[in-house]
Amino acid sequence: MIQISESAQTHFRKLIEREDLPGLGVRLSATNPGTPTADVRLEFAEPGDLHGDEWAIDCEGFTLWLDAGSVQYLDGAEIDYATLATGGQLQIRAPKIKGEAPAESASLVERVRWIVQHEINPQLAQHKGHVSVQEVSADGVVVLNFGGGCHGCGMADVTLKQGIEKTLLSKVPGVTAVRDATDHDTGQAPYISRDAAA
Repeated sequence: MIQISESAQTHFRKLIEREDLPGLGVRLSATNPGTPTADVRLEFAEPGDLHGDEWAIDCEGFTLWLDAGSVQYLDGAEIDYATLATGGQLQIRAPKIKGEAPAESASLVERVRWIVQHEINPQLAQHKGHVSVQEVSADGVVVLNFGGGCHGCGMADVTLKQGIEKTLLSKVPGVTAVRDATDHDTGQAPYISRDAAA
């Protein structure tokens, strides 16, 4: 499940002993799991801080508590502590934290959402924009809503046809077309105003 090196356990044990609080342990969780912005959160936890559904991993001299909702994303994680010339460095590798691409046998909706979340939105974020999937019809038409800097942007049509639709058609078998359901006249902070793009 989770591998914790002896050096990492020694590091945690020293820190916990220094705090001198009964039952103090370490809690590990994933923040924004399954997304491109996923990260690991590691913190000290007293028994009263626990939610009650954590998984307990017994270590030498302390307990590592694993957040129940993070288990699938932290499966296979490795925690190590490397001693360097400048001090020590805690290293956590969690290969599944950003999720795993759905199999070809997964539903069309799952496969579309994965590509939108992991490939399209990270690119749109450069312009403070994003899209969300409103609907995927039985005949493969994907309906999107633009948000952020893309909501009301004069280049939204180009982004849709030259970027998003091409990506989804090439990477998600079963997608036949992509449509925009956004009312762009209500955009508050477009990246490029519609007037400037005309």
